[in-house]
Amino acid sequence: MGSGSSVNVDYKYSLQKSEKAFKAAVLIQQWYRRYVARLEMRRRCTWRIFQSIEYACEQDQIKLHNFFSYLMEQFTPSSSKERDFISRMFISGESYKEAELEKYCDYESIEVPDSYTGPHLSFPLLPDHATALLEAFKQKQQLHARYVLNLLHETRKHLKQLPNISHVSTCYSEEVTVCGDLHGQLDDLFLIFYKNGLPSPSKSYVFNGDFVDRGKQSLEVLIILFTFLLIYPKEVHLNRGNHEDHMVNLRYGFTKEVMQKYKVHGKKILRMFQNVFCWLPLATLIDQKVLILHGGISDTTDLDMLEKIQRDKFISVLRMKKRKESNRKVEMRDINGESKSEADAAGNEAAPRLSLQPQPAQAPSTANRLEFSRWIRQTVQEQIDTCRRLVDISESEPEELTYSSTVSLKYGDELCQPHQEEWQQILDILWSDPMPQEGCRANKVRGGGCYFGPDVTEKILEKYNLQFLIRSHECKQEGYEFCHSRKVLTIFSASNYYEIGSNRGAYVKLGPDLVPHFVQYQANKSAHMLTMTQRISRVEESAFRALREKLFAHTSALISAFKAYDEDNTGRITLSNWATAVESVLRLGLPWRMLRPQLVRSTEDGMLEYKSWLDDLAMEQRSQEHIQSSLLEVIYRNRSNLETIFRIIDKDHSGLISFEEFQQTWKLFSSHMNIELTDDGISDLVRSIDFNKDGNIDFNEFLEAFRLVRQCQA
Repeated sequence: MGSGSSVNVDYKYSLQKSEKAFKAAVLIQQWYRRYVARLEMRRRCTWRIFQSIEYACEQDQIKLHNFFSYLMEQFTPSSSKERDFISRMFISGESYKEAELEKYCDYESIEVPDSYTGPHLSFPLLPDHATALLEAFKQKQQLHARYVLNLLHETRKHLKQLPNISHVSTCYSEEVTVCGDLHGQLDDLFLIFYKNGLPSPSKSYVFNGDFVDRGKQSLEVLIILFTFLLIYPKEVHLNRGNHEDHMVNLRYGFTKEVMQKYKVHGKKILRMFQNVFCWLPLATLIDQKVLILHGGISDTTDLDMLEKIQRDKFISVLRMKKRKESNRKVEMRDINGESKSEADAAGNEAAPRLSLQPQPAQAPSTANRLEFSRWIRQTVQEQIDTCRRLVDISESEPEELTYSSTVSLKYGDELCQPHQEEWQQILDILWSDPMPQEGCRANKVRGGGCYFGPDVTEKILEKYNLQFLIRSHECKQEGYEFCHSRKVLTIFSASNYYEIGSNRGAYVKLGPDLVPHFVQYQANKSAHMLTMTQRISRVEESAFRALREKLFAHTSALISAFKAYDEDNTGRITLSNWATAVESVLRLGLPWRMLRPQLVRSTEDGMLEYKSWLDDLAMEQRSQEHIQSSLLEVIYRNRSNLETIFRIIDKDHSGLISFEEFQQTWKLFSSHMNIELTDDGISDLVRSIDFNKDGNIDFNEFLEAFRLVRQCQA
């Protein structure tokens, strides 16, 4: 009996011990699941912040061009000199005639000095040239300007022979590798070639646009891709992306990169790149079953029309569309003082542009400058407010003739419309994004293109007998993502796009069975050494830093929004009202209540002292120059736009603008900044900010002009 009771005691003890262990395991599992869930929530919030800020910047880009376009439409030049200046500044994407381009970008006249130790190119190119370039760029060497221009010249000749939609077959190679956005990240391209192999007769590649901008080595990425394109023209295929656009390059870094690396011949190189970009094919078809394009489609996408479009006309898709107004009887050439031949020539080369709202009343004469200044300020502000509310492309609104189009109305309505349709086709395939809902609607988040639903995808697939679409254009955390019942695949090849550890890059391989096989990677070595928690914390810190800058840049608007909820003027509002007010100002579509703990410190009664919170933001952002907070706020909010404006004015990309260019430009957009200055006042201003007295204005001096005027207003 004693031994039996002992066994029972041991059994009960073991059972209790197992039960405790089981409960402990369940608790640990629950804790771990909550921990992982919190990390995932932080990761998603961080991602939302980065994407919202990125797309808001793209909206700003289109709003800026809408603003310039509006000024061009409403500004009546007082002299031929002003008219010539406006034409040179804003119609900068004009097409060179063949002979003119050859003469302008004459690479043969550029000598390569004996002291040059970088790679040499001779044409036709061989695989050894590509290998030498890869090694040279790994060693941080630079290709000589003569070879760059020669390469661009040969690339342009090759691209001109290609159709708008390239056709690739898996019969001639074992597989086709499709890569998404690279955005100037050379390390990602190196890693792709290391993992997957260099292009060869048995290794075909399709690079799906957005080779440039944001990253620091866009030039090297393009040189490598163009080199392989010329060596293996049947195995390497390049699609145009929305960043292969010289107006976008002005804002996002490629223009600046080229001019910094090639100070002497940079202008020629940029001109050649602009021309090469507009000759890039628009899409690629694999085995007539898989359609590859950069952005997406719309409910009006027509592959037959895309095949026939003269794609080189669209040097910039942001070059606003031609518009006509049926009730306007005066020919534009009469207004501009141009001859019929000049107007016709300009009309043939003008690119389409985004439509704006119907025009207000006729402008008063420029003879009365005060009256004209008041009028243009009012009309421009109305247009800016409209752009803020809605950046949309409407088919129904009446089209109007603009200063930039210089198209005679006598050609008739029927000849203008096809250009609009062609522009819309290209805009949609370069800028659009998929959405889970049915239908097709304007992409108000980016400001261009559309959102297309699964029904639109199904319609296109059925119409052209396709299996699925491959597109890029959106950063994905895993480097790729399926949607629309696996009928749309997004592939993104730039790893660590927002921050180290923010996302993986990926490419997809398709064999004869057209079944996608993915390869993911992280090009940055330090990202591999971080734990998941460390990686998320690092990315999160970067995201909230960017968000605080965005909040600070809108301090004045936020104060007004907060005061609307602070009727008793206590300086305090509820956290719920804080979240609502912030969203009403920034319009980023973020979960502010969820983000609030990272952004504000609340009092015990759940109220926020918003003035002290804004003061804390100002302390974080204030520079070493001790600029007053209100002025710093304005500079933060406008710096990107101001830098883009400066580069547009700086026609030769020298980093300097002349006094005359500064004066004429200031007349155009001073009204947007709510500034009234006489000609003498502008002359005094330009002399006062030319600190080094060299007769030119650099960007820092240009920014100083903005600061000085804002200080005077205060």
